[in-house]
Amino acid sequence: MISLRIPPELERKLDSFAKSEGKSRSEIVKESILEYIKNHSSSKTPFELGEDLFGKHSANDKKLAENRKVTLNKILKDKNEKRRAR
Repeated sequence: MISLRIPPELERKLDSFAKSEGKSRSEIVKESILEYIKNHSSSKTPFELGEDLFGKHSANDKKLAENRKVTLNKILKDKNEKRRAR
């Protein structure tokens, strides 16, 4: 069992909504909590969670993973050339 306090305005909205749905306030609150948990629990893999942060999205190179050795060699070569130029 759980009890909670809500502001009077929210209670009026809850009563009105429950009545329009033909349900009790408790049913609406239970459904709302379940929906909240469903929407906020993460069943995504670590890859899915960080996908927007990975290189192919920020480097404009769609085949970054496939070309990683070539890309890394180019970066290191450019870096070494800059050091020698000093």
